[in-house]
Amino acid sequence: MADQSEIDVVRKLLTSKPRPVGWEERRQRLDEVGSVWPVADDIELKGVQLDGFGAEWSIAPGSDASRVLMFFHGGGYCSGSILSHRRLVTEAGRAAGIRTFAVGYRLAPENPFPAALEDAAAAWRFLREQGFPAENIVVAGDSAGGGITLGLINGLRSEQAALPACAWLLSPWTDLTLSGSTLETKDTADPLIHKAYLGELVDAYLPSTISRTDPRVSPLYADLRGFPPLLIQVGSAETLLADATRLAETTGAADVEVTLEIWPHMIHAWPLWNAHLAPGRKALVNAGAFICEKLRG
Repeated sequence: MADQSEIDVVRKLLTSKPRPVGWEERRQRLDEVGSVWPVADDIELKGVQLDGFGAEWSIAPGSDASRVLMFFHGGGYCSGSILSHRRLVTEAGRAAGIRTFAVGYRLAPENPFPAALEDAAAAWRFLREQGFPAENIVVAGDSAGGGITLGLINGLRSEQAALPACAWLLSPWTDLTLSGSTLETKDTADPLIHKAYLGELVDAYLPSTISRTDPRVSPLYADLRGFPPLLIQVGSAETLLADATRLAETTGAADVEVTLEIWPHMIHAWPLWNAHLAPGRKALVNAGAFICEKLRG
C-alpha cells in the first residue's frame, strides 16, 4: 500500500537519530524533522512581533485575506515553533483558501502555565484589533496546540465573548492526567509519544498548585456546551488516540457539532509531512473543506 510505504519513510525519519535529551535538543530536533520539506515557493510569509512572542502571517495565491486560520503548534508545551509547523500551517491555509496566523507562544519550562494560554488570548485580541470579526476566524492546533485551542475557546465562552467560526484539532492532547487507555495499547505503534515523556512535559508545564484536571489544561474535563463546531483528526497509531475519541464523545454529549476522523496507520500529527505523505495532504483537504463550510455558515 502506498500510504503504508509513505508513512514508513516518515517513521524512519523520526527514528533515524537517538531520541534527544534536554529541552534545547528536543526543540532543535522538532524544528529539524518538521522542516525537512520546506514551505512551498508560492507562499507569502510575514512575521509580526506581539508582546513577548512572535507570530507569522501566511497566504497562498488566491486565498481570502479577510478570513484567517489561527494555529497553535504542538510540542508538548515545551518545544515546537513556527518553523517546525510552517509547512503544515501554510498548506492548511491553502486547503481552506484563507490566510493563516501561526502563533509562536512562549514555551515551558521557562514559561510554565498559564503563559501559553495568555499568549493565545493575546493573539486572539490582536486579530480582533486588526478588524477580523470572530466569525471570520478559525482556531486550530495540533497536540498541545489542540489543548491551547480548546483552552482559548473555553476562556472566551466564560467571558461571554464572541467565539470563532469553528475549531480544527489535529492529534489533540486533551488530558494531562494521562488516563487514556491508548497510552498503553498503542505504545509500541507510536514512534513519537510515550507516557513517560508526557509525564516529563506535564511536570515542566504545570505548576504543582494546578490540578491536572483543571479544564484550562485538560479540556477533556471542561464543560463544552456552547462550543463552536469541531473537527478532530487523529491517527490510529497514536498513543493519544483516546484523548481524541474521548473528547469527541464528551463534546457530542454536550450537544456540540463534532466530526471525528480516525486515519488508519497514521502517526501523531502526520499532516506535518504533507509534502511527502498523501494521507497528510488528504487530511488537510478534509480540514479545508470543513473550515470553508463553517465560514460560509
